[in-house]
Amino acid sequence: QVQLVESGGGLVQAGGSLRLSCAASGIIDSINAMGWYRQAPGKQRELVAVITSGGSTNYADSVKGRFTISRDSAKRTVYLQMSGLRPEDTAVYYCNVDVLLPPSLAIRNYWGQGTQVIVSS
Repeated sequence: QVQLVESGGGLVQAGGSLRLSCAASGIIDSINAMGWYRQAPGKQRELVAVITSGGSTNYADSVKGRFTISRDSAKRTVYLQMSGLRPEDTAVYYCNVDVLLPPSLAIRNYWGQGTQVIVSS
């Protein structure tokens, strides 16, 4: 069983910063892409940022230049450094990873439980 544990959400004023973390645990051979999504009330879940196993990154236009995704493969952890936060960044943020499971190396996709980020104006 693979588990994703997120941390780092909270309440912050506009212009402030937060750092989210998501650690994967369980019987894992390796991890491919790791990403962050968010879902605001009444809206669909959307991609925020993704990072491949090779370190390539992709960001939603709305967060480019403000958010930075990174990973520590040895710790099986992905981070999202958020700066210049705006009220419209308020959402539940979810971690998402593609895991290769031993021994078949079948790829499975997992979601974290979500962490709330609230940005006050």
